[in-house]
Amino acid sequence: MKIRHYRDVPATEPMPGVRKRVVIGPDEGAQNFIMRVFDVAPGLTSPDHAHPWEHEIFILAGEGAARDEGGKETPIGEGSTLFLPAGEKHCLINKGKEALRFICIIPTGVE
Repeated sequence: MKIRHYRDVPATEPMPGVRKRVVIGPDEGAQNFIMRVFDVAPGLTSPDHAHPWEHEIFILAGEGAARDEGGKETPIGEGSTLFLPAGEKHCLINKGKEALRFICIIPTGVE
């Protein structure tokens, strides 16, 4: 068993205003899934994108919207869960005044 606080994991900044921490992955011995924690700064968004794998998201804090491949925005906030099937275009938008923080789980070997 490995236990640590997510803030003890160094963050990377894959794009300005977006911080990513890989809190569980192959380095911790995980063979099937990678757990990442993202912080998106107020007013920013992830790019519209799709992946050839499914992934799951749990919103920890903040307010925003999830935009689907048709451009429809659905409000999200603390406690929201998202299931994104493989190949579905999406993005997350921070519409609040604080960081939009979420957990994103993906299969190993795809990051």
